[in-house]
Amino acid sequence: MPTRATEPRRAAVLGSPIAHSLSPVLHRAAYHELGLNGWSYDRFEVDEAALPGFLSGLGPEWAGLSLTMPLKRAVIPLLDGISETAASVEAVNTVVFNEDGRRVGDNTDIPGMVAALREHGIEQVDTAAILGAGATASSALAALSRICTGEVVVYVRSAARAAEMREWGERLDVEVRIADWADAAEALRRPLVVATTPAGTTDALAAAVPERPATLFDVLYEPWPTSLAARWSAYGGAVVGGLDLLVHQAVLQVEQMTGRSPAPLDAMRKAGEHALAGH
Repeated sequence: MPTRATEPRRAAVLGSPIAHSLSPVLHRAAYHELGLNGWSYDRFEVDEAALPGFLSGLGPEWAGLSLTMPLKRAVIPLLDGISETAASVEAVNTVVFNEDGRRVGDNTDIPGMVAALREHGIEQVDTAAILGAGATASSALAALSRICTGEVVVYVRSAARAAEMREWGERLDVEVRIADWADAAEALRRPLVVATTPAGTTDALAAAVPERPATLFDVLYEPWPTSLAARWSAYGGAVVGGLDLLVHQAVLQVEQMTGRSPAPLDAMRKAGEHALAGH
């Protein structure tokens, strides 16, 4: 891990599109709180084709990178190694540049999800549901492998997605049952529901929220609250939001890149809330 935290260092988030990313807000807030005045954190529009060239042009002042879509898998062959967590879902969202020159990838989304749930009092559940089957769903399944003791029901729209989620279940040693998206309202009665779909996808489900819902983890943070999250909260259910996930995974990134621990969770969250309010 980097130990030269007092020297000027650089970090950034890469992806395409990237203009919406809150990562610079969160990381800069952490640097300020930690007194890392010489550190900077930027954002760069980088797609899969441009990634190798971008990485090859980085100098020794670079401490690390955050990666969003579509780079989480594309970066793997360009690294010197990846963590077991990243390997479990074949996705890297964090690259740390070690002082020996090695570039090591990790996935902080998975422990970030677990930490966000723990912060809301969710340590273990006997069953859960996932809405959607995209890239975020595999990370959600990996997170649930750490806290769910029974089956995870995944609601999907296509046979191809169903097959992918079954494969992830086998790899992650999670009991996965596939259900049709047309029956997604049934998911809302589970003790934990993880919504991983794009904005607007779950709006129609809001009317089906039960009178006494348990816990909803909606990975979106803008627009917020989603219709589903708003109805869930109105009915007294616990809601974990996308900002919770974003902050917790960023905390882990800051700790890895700077070598400082603990990262200032509260300051980072407040910065994120302020930025979203400004939008």
